[in-house]
Order: sequence, then structure tokens, then C-alpha cells
Amino acid sequence: MPIVAKLDEYGKGAWIAFAVLGFIIFWPLGLATLVFLFWSGRMGHGCGQAHYEHRMSRLQDKMDRLRDRMGGGQGWGRSGFGGWGRGPSSGNRAFDEYREETLRRLEDEQREFQDFLGRLRMAKDKAEFDEFMSERRRGTPEAEAGGNA
Repeated sequence: MPIVAKLDEYGKGAWIAFAVLGFIIFWPLGLATLVFLFWSGRMGHGCGQAHYEHRMSRLQDKMDRLRDRMGGGQGWGRSGFGGWGRGPSSGNRAFDEYREETLRRLEDEQREFQDFLGRLRMAKDKAEFDEFMSERRRGTPEAEAGGNA
């Protein structure tokens, strides 16, 4: 697309001028230009991979801050909440119990997932090792050709 490359050389101002001219000449052309600008990330927004990664990192930062405020991510513990091993009370006992149960369940699920990942890595390593050993027992054709020459 020579037009896209040329407008990229001139920068955002050229894209804005092109969109305005598109609206003046034929409004669907201007609308299509705006959609393209935002979708491609040329206006600082969009659906591109960098935008997605930025949003995910912001979400992760927020979750980390929340975990720090709620007791360091290791359950409620005794630190920071009056020494009773519970989170701050919301004033609703049913909600507090539900919150504690949910956090306990999430911690269990996270632990199970980490165990699963460990087993998966171990199985992959074992499969690679078994494949290597079977190739070594068979003798690779390259090694046999190299040994005869």
C-alpha cells in the first residue's frame, strides 16, 4: 500500500488530514479511514498486540496492588489485620465468610494449576529425554555416515 507508507512517513497529521478529506469527498471513505487508524494503532489506540499487552500489564499491576493490600497474597495471615488471621470485616458476616471461602478456593486452584504445570514440564522433559535416548540407541544416519567417511 503506497498510500499507507507515504502517510506514515508524514505522521499523524497526514492521517488526520486524509480522514477529513475522506469525510468531505465521500463520508464512508472518511469513516473507513478512522476505523483503520484506530484498529492499526496509528492513533495510539487500537486492537494491536502492543495495546493488548499494555492493558494486560496494567491489569496485572492492579491485581498485584490489590493482593498487597489484602495481605501479601498468602491468604489473610496475621499481618496487617489485627492479628486475628482474618481480613478486614465488611460488616456482613455472610459476605466475609463467602470472601474467605472464595479466596481459599482460588488459592487451592492456583496451587493445583502450578502443580499441573510442573507435571507437564516434567512429562515434556521426560519425553524429550526418552526420544534422545532412543535415537542414541538406534544410531543416527548422520553419525553412521560420518563414521564411514
